[in-house]
Amino acid sequence: MPTHDYFLNLLIILLTARIFAEIASRMKSPPVIGELIAGVVLGPSLLGWIEPMEAIHLLAEIGIILLLFEVGMETDVRQLVQSGRSSVIVAMVGFVLPFVFGSMIGYVMLDLPLLISLFIGGTLTATSIGITVRVLTDLKRRNSYEGQVVLGAAVIDDILGVILLAVLYEFAVEGEVSVLHAGRVLLFVLTFFVLAPVAAKMMSMVIRRFDSVSAIPGMIPTTIVSLVLFFAWLAHVLGAPELLGGFAAGLALSRRFFLPFGIALHTDQQFAGRIESEMRPIVHLFTPIFFVMVGLSLNLHEVDWSSSFIWLTFFSLLLAAIAGKMIGGLLLREPLTLRLAVGISMIPRGEVGLIFAELGRVSGVFDDEIYAALILVIAVTTLMSPFALNTLYRRYGASIALRDIS
Repeated sequence: MPTHDYFLNLLIILLTARIFAEIASRMKSPPVIGELIAGVVLGPSLLGWIEPMEAIHLLAEIGIILLLFEVGMETDVRQLVQSGRSSVIVAMVGFVLPFVFGSMIGYVMLDLPLLISLFIGGTLTATSIGITVRVLTDLKRRNSYEGQVVLGAAVIDDILGVILLAVLYEFAVEGEVSVLHAGRVLLFVLTFFVLAPVAAKMMSMVIRRFDSVSAIPGMIPTTIVSLVLFFAWLAHVLGAPELLGGFAAGLALSRRFFLPFGIALHTDQQFAGRIESEMRPIVHLFTPIFFVMVGLSLNLHEVDWSSSFIWLTFFSLLLAAIAGKMIGGLLLREPLTLRLAVGISMIPRGEVGLIFAELGRVSGVFDDEIYAALILVIAVTTLMSPFALNTLYRRYGASIALRDIS
């Protein structure tokens, strides 16, 4: 594509995302809904003006990594640790049940081969942390108790999803699964997540030192973006999702980050505030591109709407996708409204489900009908959660907020 056409496409994406987000906000809905719908409207599902090209996909990846960096910066580590038990319950149940439900539907009900059934189950497992966090942010509940539970659970989900993806891909290619390989992936991911915040904290001290002696403006955004991209790259090298690299970097620069054995590495409150204020415009520029990209990736014209097999597969997997995540939230020992908020927050599949589905299609595991049914499930779970959460908080927001002060 000529460079000038690419510039025009990017212009259309940014302006359309903003317009649709404004409309959604004025209709008392989360702005992310508008950005997702903007992608559906611009993409092959409706107008067909813009294709999900590689260059836009790259900007979208930067957007989600920077969003998770911002989330990390605003995360209270102590509160995240306190909600750890609840996050583990929500994550494990919300990971295992959709995988089991999806695999059983494929293998028993649809009479599909084992590998295809396992890939179907895998597509339903992970939560889209980007969409979930953005919705809670729009509703001003990201730093609430349920927000911390969902954030912790989504991070665990992502780690488990990467390991499952590696195992299933190896099964598809080699015909067998190596426990040693799966264990090595898990070890690399956990090692990165433990050590990365400590390393990022030390690097931030160097950045602060250079900022104090710099003779030209722009030191903080330049060095912080570089730091975030470095940790995203390092996360990928070690087998973890890139966005967890951004989250780890943000966590280390948080005003509320602490080190059990390194109290001397305290956070300069003023410096952390400068990072937040100077990074915020960059985050707000790139983040909408990601959500538009999710909408662009959904091509509803690929669906054979007259196929009974697609509809049977779609409705059964949609039920499994919703129930598997809701049960994880409902098992918490909390008020019903809060449990519902957690369960609904875990439903969106978004880009994570698309990665699984696309890998299944490219590797020849999924045929067109199964792929189309999964795309429908991903689209519905991605779009329904913001609407459902918005309705829940508008009706019962006061009772949910009581948990924060109790």
